[in-house]
Amino acid sequence: MSELIQNRILVWDLPTRWFHWLLAASFAGAWLTSESERYSALHVMLGYTLLGLIAFRLVWGLAGTRYARFKDFAYSPARVVQYVKSLVAGKPEHYLGHNPAGALAVFLLLGLGIATGVSGWLTYNEIGGEWLEEAHELFANAMLVVVGVHIAGVVVSSFLHRENLARAMVTGYKQGGPDGSINKKRGIAALLLIAAVAGFWGLWFNGKLDSLVSGQASAQTEDGGGHRDEEDRRGRKDRHDDDD
Repeated sequence: MSELIQNRILVWDLPTRWFHWLLAASFAGAWLTSESERYSALHVMLGYTLLGLIAFRLVWGLAGTRYARFKDFAYSPARVVQYVKSLVAGKPEHYLGHNPAGALAVFLLLGLGIATGVSGWLTYNEIGGEWLEEAHELFANAMLVVVGVHIAGVVVSSFLHRENLARAMVTGYKQGGPDGSINKKRGIAALLLIAAVAGFWGLWFNGKLDSLVSGQASAQTEDGGGHRDEEDRRGRKDRHDDDD
């Protein structure tokens, strides 16, 4: 037991972990509300949240702790192929931080997240036409596929490594030598991230960020769904009738 405790080292700092789960929740929420007119404002809010989280991760990829930095997991395509082969062979190479397959998923999710968020903002503001709306859906679907493959990879890798990788992203701890541990959890940075997200959500639901939504006012309903106001709905209906 004592040997197990000695080998339990801190790998993932708090900001990285909070980013991971907030991004997952924001994407899931945005996906589930993507076809709902009733929760369209909630969908937009989560899209902004996703973009903000990615902006934070880009900074943290340069200023974060050892395993959060991009330089730690900027693997070549050959390393990715080599790692996948080791998985297929049932003898996966062990990495304390992101393994090459996981690293590829991170970069794909960041890129697709930016593309999805920006195209969604442009579409919502009626910039770019129907093709951009289709591109937004394409990026979102591609992101969903990457998420699915990533989850499957985590399950397979956890089984082959005999190590719960999802739990490690909750606790921050993995098995390794003492020289592999990071020194600090970076709790202050994590609190600032959480405060920023919570503050943004609070301002959004209190109608303080209307200028972010095409300069149009949004009225909040009792159920917190964030409906557009009646005047906005009538205006969109009138435009639709004129087009017909």
